[in-house]
Amino acid sequence: MKPIRSAALTAAAVAATVASLTMSTAAAAPAPAFLSAAQLPASATPWHADPVQQGLPDVGSVCTAGVTPKAATRYRDFRTDLDTNARQTTTVASTTVKAKALAAKLRASIETCLDRLKAEYPGLEGEAFYHGKVHVEEGAHVYSIDTSLPDVGSTDIALFSVGRDGRAVTVVEWGQMGDLDGAPLEGFKKTTGIAVAKLY
Repeated sequence: MKPIRSAALTAAAVAATVASLTMSTAAAAPAPAFLSAAQLPASATPWHADPVQQGLPDVGSVCTAGVTPKAATRYRDFRTDLDTNARQTTTVASTTVKAKALAAKLRASIETCLDRLKAEYPGLEGEAFYHGKVHVEEGAHVYSIDTSLPDVGSTDIALFSVGRDGRAVTVVEWGQMGDLDGAPLEGFKKTTGIAVAKLY
C-alpha cells in the first residue's frame, strides 16, 4: 500500500506544480498594449485619449458592430477639439486559428460596410477603397470609406485598419468631416504599424 500511496502523492504533487506553473504563466502573460494619443495621425488640435476599457463600447463601431466578441476585448477612444475621433479595439482570441478567422471577418465587414450603409440610409453616396497592406507582424490592411448626404450637404471620411500579431487582433478607426483628400492616409498607415507592433 505504501508504494501506491507514495505514487499517488507524487502524482498529486506534480499535478499541483503543473497547475501552479500554468496559472503563473497565464497571469504573467502581458495584455496587449494600446496606442497613445501622441501616436495618432497629426491633427490641428491635440489628441485626447480615454482610459482603456474592458469589453465593447455602448456605441458600437459602424462597420464592425456584431463581429467583434465582447469577451477578451478592450478598446480605447480618442478625440480632438475639432470633432476628429478615433478608436482602437483589440481582441485576444484563444488560438491563432481563431484570431486569423476574426481578422478575416473584420476585413470582410469593412469591405461590405458601404453597401450596408447605402441600404440603411437611402440617398447616401460614397466610395470605399482598399489602401493595401502594412507589413508589420502578421500584417495589417487599410481601408477608407468616404460618404456624403447631398440633401444635407454633409461629407464624412473614415479610415479603418485590421492587424494581427499572433492571437491578438486590433482594429484602428479614424474619422472626421471632409473627404479622402483631407485625410492623413500616410499618417494613419504609420499609426496602424505602431498599433500592431505594440500589441506584444
